[in-house]
This record gives sequence, structure tokens and C-alpha cells, in this order.
Amino acid sequence: MVEDETAILELGRYILERRGYTVLTAATPAKALNRAAEHRQMIDLLVTDVIMPKMNGQALAKKIRELQPEIKVLYISGYTADIISHHGVLHPDVQFLEKPFSGSSLAKKVREVLDRG
Repeated sequence: MVEDETAILELGRYILERRGYTVLTAATPAKALNRAAEHRQMIDLLVTDVIMPKMNGQALAKKIRELQPEIKVLYISGYTADIISHHGVLHPDVQFLEKPFSGSSLAKKVREVLDRG
């Protein structure tokens, strides 16, 4: 999970770990790339904020897919749809969850993305 807002990052980690997921966290895209490169096992899902300093979520997902080609991606954002659309995230095949989200909506969306073929 990559999120530049520490409170959301920690809450997301807590929610997902309570549901049995192993969660790697990073507060910046650079840290996420380092974690992905160091992680020897397959990473099933990248949950990333869309808009972050220095690198947006879509660019991050592209770089992480170079390390983990099979990874699925769930984008999260608190920005409105018209702002997000400029970042190429609102295509029909892209998975997106709007902030603020509840613990159950995050868990449900994560399961949905992981279960997609």
C-alpha cells in the first residue's frame, strides 16, 4: 500500500492485516519501488494513491509491473472524478476506490480486485 498521508496508510494497513493480508507499506513511490525490488516473493496487489508528490500512482504501477508483472492495482484517491480523469485512472478496466472509505469497503474492493481473472 502506497499512500503519502500517514494516517490513511496506517489505517489501511491495519484494516487489511486484520483481515489476514500481509501488507507492505510505503509513504512514497520511491520507497515503494525499493520495497518491491527487495521483496523476494510475489506481490499480489498494489494499492496506491493516484496523486502523490514526484510520481503519480499510474507511473508507480507501471514501474512496479516491471518488477512484478502479474501484480494487480487498486487506485485510491480523495480527489474528484474530473481531476482523477486527467491521470488516466477512470477507464472501465481500472479499479478505483474513492477516499474516504470504510474498512469494509476497502476490504471488499481489495477482495474484488484479487478475485478478478
